[in-house]
Amino acid sequence: MKIIIADDHFVVRKGLITILQESYPFAEITEASDAAELMKHLTKNSFDVVITDLSMPGKSGIEIVKQVKEIAPKTPLLVLSTHPIEQFAVRAIKAGASSYLNKESAFTDLVNAVETLLKGKKFITPDVAALLADAYSGDIKDKEYESLSDREFEVLKLIAQGKTVSEAAEYLSLSVNTVSTYRSRILEKLNLHSTADIIKYSLEKGIA
Repeated sequence: MKIIIADDHFVVRKGLITILQESYPFAEITEASDAAELMKHLTKNSFDVVITDLSMPGKSGIEIVKQVKEIAPKTPLLVLSTHPIEQFAVRAIKAGASSYLNKESAFTDLVNAVETLLKGKKFITPDVAALLADAYSGDIKDKEYESLSDREFEVLKLIAQGKTVSEAAEYLSLSVNTVSTYRSRILEKLNLHSTADIIKYSLEKGIA
């Protein structure tokens, strides 16, 4: 069995490897420290499971999920992130992920998730299942940010964290003009008027 783990934190990768090797001592586990390295491995090798974070240098967020599925569409993808499930779980599943786990639950759910993915099934926790049910039924209350595209949501989070348009553009490897356009769309969709409004809104919604 071949598994690849992508995370920019060395300690996190080693911790995940330790957990997996207890159940799969003969598994061949490959490491990637950023999105570019992950994609490089995926283009050269086949894996049974991909495990990746969403926040890594070079590429971030749902774009990672989309690119993994473009390169390896049949390979099950497990997203393991520090982001709360309310922020990215539904977006990740819709983009092609087979499971979304918060890193805090890795010790209890990781092995079960991998076992389920190896059987060709999705591993959806009850909390994520509830969010998916709300999303598909349209019953999402007080979450105007769900109307944002994946990229707009990424820009929203970066601005909420205090990054300027230029800093956000560099982080996302986009032009300043492109990020400015996303910022304008965010303001329009959320009926906000300034960067200060974006930061205040994000804090109120628990996005920052």
